[in-house]
Amino acid sequence: MNHALKDGTVGKALLMLDIIADAEQSLRFNNILALSPFPKATTYRLLQTMTSQAMLSYDAESQKYSLGMRLVRLAHHAWKQASLGPIASPYLNQLASEVGETVHLAQIENGQVLFIDKRHTSQRFETLAQVGRIAPAHCTGVGKVMLAYMQPERQDYALQRQTYIKFTNTTITNKEALLDELITIKREGVAYDKEEHENGIISIAAPILTSSGQVMGAISIATSTSRHTLEDLTQYRDVLDATTKAVSAEAELYLHPTSGS
Repeated sequence: MNHALKDGTVGKALLMLDIIADAEQSLRFNNILALSPFPKATTYRLLQTMTSQAMLSYDAESQKYSLGMRLVRLAHHAWKQASLGPIASPYLNQLASEVGETVHLAQIENGQVLFIDKRHTSQRFETLAQVGRIAPAHCTGVGKVMLAYMQPERQDYALQRQTYIKFTNTTITNKEALLDELITIKREGVAYDKEEHENGIISIAAPILTSSGQVMGAISIATSTSRHTLEDLTQYRDVLDATTKAVSAEAELYLHPTSGS
């Protein structure tokens, strides 16, 4: 907090963003003011400036502030430049071309999935998962497979941040049921999205792991139920596994150059 006070307007603005991000929910002005070290006028001015710049979003009906789309976009670009995105890109191209289905690359932070790349090979269907979009982990193939391979402490932290919102009739809606499925996923090495996030969309996902077993991300192959069944997706296990292993091997050279030593 002292650093924010010393770093001028930029430091103060970043502190406001931290307050709202740490809350993990939209906040009213009075809630933010209670957490702000700044006077009421200063806090209000900072919020207004960041809202006008789309770093924050303000809902007039609920009178609440939340993180803005410009901030999400900037975060996505920063993450893509310093993450698996550039490394995985050619492998995603090859995978999508081989299977003829939609391919997603995702990472996880604070229990939420961020889709950082996508290959869409069919015009006959579309998925909610778009590059830069955040999605829950408890109801997505990539989310569940990353949860399954997390170390216990990190996994517990992520599970506490699931909303368990019911999107479809097959969505897992409680921690106990999700934990049971995570055991199965880790045993089998892949996760399936059984129309849990959106009706008519299924996927198979595998983790991208370091040589020490740390989760770096996940890749999924998604399709529509009008094209394939869940059983059909098993045909992609080998090529999906080969792709995640190839991405992992190259990523360790660039992102974790000493992890294998």
